[in-house]
Amino acid sequence: MRTIYLLLLEVLVRSKRRWVLSTIEVTEEDPGPYPLNISQMFNTMYGNHEFKISGDGVDRFPTGFITIDKDKGYVFLEKRIDRETYAGPFHIKFDIFDKRTKQPKDKELSFDVEIKDVNDNAPLFLKPVQEVYVKENTPEGDLQVPLDVKDKDLGQNANFTVKLLGQTPKEPRIGLKHIGGTIHNQLTLHGCFDYDKTKKYKIIVQATDHGDPPLSSTAVITLIIVDTNTHPPKFIAREYHGQVNESEVKHDVLRVAVEDKDTPGTPGWRAKYFFIKGNEEENYKIETDPVTNEGILSVIKGKDFERTMNQSLQIGVENEEPLWVCKGKGGKLPPADFINVTVKVIDVNDPPEFAKNPANVYLKEEEEPGKVLHQPKVHDVDSTVADIRYKLLSDPADWVTIDKKTGKLTSKKKMDRESPFLNGSSIYKVLIGAIDADEPPATGTCTVLIHLGDINDNLPHLVNKGAIMCGNKVNKVTVAAKDADVPPFSGPFSFSLGEGETVKQQWKLEPAFGEQGGLVSLKTLPYGNYTVPLVIRDQQNAIGKDTLKLVVCDCGDKDVCRGKEPTAIRFGGAGIGLIFAGLLLFLLLLLIFMCQCGKKFMHMPMIQEEGSQTLIKYNQEGGGSECKAEPTLLLTPTSPTVTDGLKQHPLQMAPVMTQDMDMYNSAGFTTINTNMTSLGMQRQARDTFRSQRAQSMYSTWNTDNTQHNTYQGNSSRFKRSVSMLSHQHVADHIDRRLYMIDRNHADYPEYQPCQYAYEGQGSKCQSLDELSLGNPGDELKFLNDLGPRFKTLGGICHQTIKEKHIQI
Repeated sequence: MRTIYLLLLEVLVRSKRRWVLSTIEVTEEDPGPYPLNISQMFNTMYGNHEFKISGDGVDRFPTGFITIDKDKGYVFLEKRIDRETYAGPFHIKFDIFDKRTKQPKDKELSFDVEIKDVNDNAPLFLKPVQEVYVKENTPEGDLQVPLDVKDKDLGQNANFTVKLLGQTPKEPRIGLKHIGGTIHNQLTLHGCFDYDKTKKYKIIVQATDHGDPPLSSTAVITLIIVDTNTHPPKFIAREYHGQVNESEVKHDVLRVAVEDKDTPGTPGWRAKYFFIKGNEEENYKIETDPVTNEGILSVIKGKDFERTMNQSLQIGVENEEPLWVCKGKGGKLPPADFINVTVKVIDVNDPPEFAKNPANVYLKEEEEPGKVLHQPKVHDVDSTVADIRYKLLSDPADWVTIDKKTGKLTSKKKMDRESPFLNGSSIYKVLIGAIDADEPPATGTCTVLIHLGDINDNLPHLVNKGAIMCGNKVNKVTVAAKDADVPPFSGPFSFSLGEGETVKQQWKLEPAFGEQGGLVSLKTLPYGNYTVPLVIRDQQNAIGKDTLKLVVCDCGDKDVCRGKEPTAIRFGGAGIGLIFAGLLLFLLLLLIFMCQCGKKFMHMPMIQEEGSQTLIKYNQEGGGSECKAEPTLLLTPTSPTVTDGLKQHPLQMAPVMTQDMDMYNSAGFTTINTNMTSLGMQRQARDTFRSQRAQSMYSTWNTDNTQHNTYQGNSSRFKRSVSMLSHQHVADHIDRRLYMIDRNHADYPEYQPCQYAYEGQGSKCQSLDELSLGNPGDELKFLNDLGPRFKTLGGICHQTIKEKHIQI
């Protein structure tokens, strides 16, 4: 141990004192005793001062190793230290302070504590125990077995030597090689492994350092040998024989077997067979059975007996993994083993063969039957051609016949190119067979393709015979035509209108040529059903006549006719009774009108079905019978009587006037015109009528096939079922409107003449327009206020229906 003295020299009287520092060495693992004095500090300034140190090993990691006597300056190592754990050096700072003022007396200086190494660590293998798989066919030289050694000491203590202590078994010899300047060592092989003799080797190596005293360690390596292909496969038998029928394709004709001394299931054991000669035409195939390792010979293309009777094959065998031979044993690969296989081809009856298959025949459709279509030519190596008989195997449309002896194919019916048996093509397929006379008989087949040429035997016609024209959107529809013939006997087509001046006045065709034509309406058409005759010509001027059924309608926002929406009405018992009461009232009212009107009074039909068109007649020159009698009103008025002074007068009924015949013919029912009791009421009715003539001069009832009526008037539309409700509703509504007529005038105006066949301003004659139905949504509200008599009658009817269990 060496102590370093720090001397404080006073050079000048007033110069500052300086510390002199050096490095303190301590030995690792020093046995002590501790604390161990490793140095002392001196100061020439005697007086009241103290020492203080800080840094590595003092108050920084690792703490608690270095201390100092603050009064005398002794530096101590407090405990044993390991250089491999705390490598050092420790950098320590020290100061001197005045004990009284606690102020430093000189600058802060430092010194280092260095740890001296001793040989306390042996060289160690990174993998002291390991198992390594090595292939049997590994060549001489380095083995891929790493041996890495490391020593934690320094200098000479860290240098080491590795040597092989022993191996079991002794052959082949295993050596050891150090890679200079590194910690790596490597095993070496001298000779060849033999899996059949030894499958495992144990090797012990040792590493020793150069310290004093030297230290060492060992490692154990186990080499496991992996079998490879060191034995070639050998055939068990030298010759094999098999047989197959002529022209037959057959799997597993025969099997060939081999033996191999390598480990089963490995690539060095699995056999791979190949043809050496005899399979130049590739009629055969040989593959390996993965379980038994046998070779499976198969025929993939038949052989003809007439060409060869016996087939000789030479087959060789090798392994999937290439064969390896140790150089120390000669290093020469033996040739692959092989065998001879004879395959006998057994003669069988070959079927007759057609010279042309398929055979093409060309014919125009609709030709007269009896034409010879095809005369086949056949040959048979096993039979006489004269003994061959022919048979028709397939004739879907039954159009042909065949001569059993000669095979001559003849048509027996006219052939239609557009027949469904041709599946949309122009080729009709017939299958014929030739049967020889051997035992068992063999049949050869031939397909005859009859190509049918087209003629113009079909007329063009419409693809769709119905169409919809959305009258609220367009005035044109597209008509498409087709022809079962093919060009030049089909489209493009020429379109024209059929006979009739009315048709040509209403329609035109634009375009009138092509696969499709355009049907255009020349004027606005009322909604309804129309039929348009059309004439369609193909390229050969063959004329096809067809009729297009056209529906003109309102499509709304879509491209289909807007459907009608029937109003569903449900009634209870009271409602049913009221319907019966209204019906009785209506019949009584009709009886009164018929009794008080003239002889020419016309029937008032409530419903008239005239299809879906609503055309109005304006040229009706006749009119209904003038009704001058005042009908007697049987019902009690629903409004109070008029008081004139102290006397009450009953309500007087205005005479009912005749109806305009133009409205009668157009609407389908009779509307009653009534003269008002005052000129003011006449003007009011006339003004009301004029204000509405642009949209609904006449009220119209339309019927369709579903027996639903649609009422249109004053720009409103609704639907109701034809039932007793409509009769009762009209009767009750007429009754209510009659009571609303002004009853304060004693005299009624005389009946004014009516103007007929007037197509401008509406007739000034008062009509039932004043009695027209109001809001369709209120059509059932009248049932709530029919008076006590109706309620009584409804209760009676309801009771009867309930007792008799009548279902409504």
